[in-house]
Amino acid sequence: MKIRILDSVRIRLTVWYVSMLALVLIAFSVVIYTLLSRSLYERVDEGLRSVIGVATVSIMHDTEEGQTSEGASRSTVAELYNPQQTLALFDESGRLLAKNDPDDEFQPALPSLSSIPEEQALLYTESEKDGDDHHRVAVQQVSIPPANTPYIIFVSQPLEYVEEELESLRSILYYVGPVALAMAGLGGWFLARKSLAPVVEMSERARWMGAANLDQKLPVANPRDELGQLAVTFNELLGRLKAAFSQQRKFMADASHELRTPLSVIHTTAGVTLDRPQRDEAEYREAIKMIEEQSQRLIRIVEDMFLLARADSGHYPLHKSKFYLDELVEETGRAASMLASSKEVAIEVVNSSESPVYSDEDLLRRMILNLLANAIKYTPRQGSVRLSLTRRQQDYMIEVSDTGTGIPAEAQSQIFGRFYRVDKARSRAESADGSGAGLGLAIALWIAEAHGGSLRLTRSDSGGSTFVASIPIADSK
Repeated sequence: MKIRILDSVRIRLTVWYVSMLALVLIAFSVVIYTLLSRSLYERVDEGLRSVIGVATVSIMHDTEEGQTSEGASRSTVAELYNPQQTLALFDESGRLLAKNDPDDEFQPALPSLSSIPEEQALLYTESEKDGDDHHRVAVQQVSIPPANTPYIIFVSQPLEYVEEELESLRSILYYVGPVALAMAGLGGWFLARKSLAPVVEMSERARWMGAANLDQKLPVANPRDELGQLAVTFNELLGRLKAAFSQQRKFMADASHELRTPLSVIHTTAGVTLDRPQRDEAEYREAIKMIEEQSQRLIRIVEDMFLLARADSGHYPLHKSKFYLDELVEETGRAASMLASSKEVAIEVVNSSESPVYSDEDLLRRMILNLLANAIKYTPRQGSVRLSLTRRQQDYMIEVSDTGTGIPAEAQSQIFGRFYRVDKARSRAESADGSGAGLGLAIALWIAEAHGGSLRLTRSDSGGSTFVASIPIADSK
């Protein structure tokens, strides 16, 4: 199988981390460079405006002292001499009156006279003849009282210092950025490796887990963080899987035990019958009857197991229809009377008024018959079983009571388990065919819950036991 580099979570985290940091650094560098560049250029522009203002005041003072335009211009240029700046004064026609030109490579040249404003300085950038160096230029037309003589003031300053500052900043950003990203990538790799170390350990531990060692748990370094919660959740899943496997093994063992008895009886009966060469018709009939009874028991066990298996997988659909629950209760009571008559157990049916319901009639019939069969089985001769239907708030309550010896307290929490029977704890008189595999109450519980109801043991003492099943009326139509 081909493995790509980005298949590793550590590498993907590192790449994402370095990529996001690179975007942040680029944005930060652009902002810093833009702000510094603007600040430096504004500082140069402000200096040029200040020179124009000082030159205006100087010309005004020289004019007031009686100097001519040329004299005032030369005096002003001389006073404001700055080796870093070029200052030139022109008259309104563009004729040069005086200039201070410390840079021989740059010669002041006026733009179009019509483009020179009076209220504020015109600012622009010019290149020298060779095009390597740049100068920032400020040009403004001023009027000097008292005659309001017009002058054009030209001031320029080389941008060498500004460009050197910006070049230094670019060099710093060019070198610092990649170094920072490399260090961040290395640190991100180690952080991702350390952060994902518990996941790697959990993966190695989980690789060796199977059905035989589900009791092992994943290590939980910190149950409060996300990885710790993942490990705790996985351990809880392992616990549920272990319980499910244990239940499955127990189910298979119990099922094998229950199926082995009737199969052994059938095999033994057939073998004994065939051992003797001659038998009369009565003996053959008795053997066949015994085989038939055990076969019926096998069929019931297999059908119950199949029903529970489909119920566990969620593939058993409910075939709902509208019927009257009170009629179903009376019908099942009459059917149970046939079974109870052999033990001289009386069946009492206490019914309510019409009880329409929209449910699975066959399943509810099976639930009630299972409860009645269980009650009859554990009721001694000449006892009684009571079946009643009542309505309580939003539920139909189906109650089955017997007059048996009750269920021991230690066994009451397990009676709804599959293949569980309290034969040793509870006196009973089983039928001769040995029916009852311990699945009746488990099936009845599932039927009640499948309809959104419940099945509970509400009373069990020396006077007997009472089971109550509830079917929601909200399920009715």
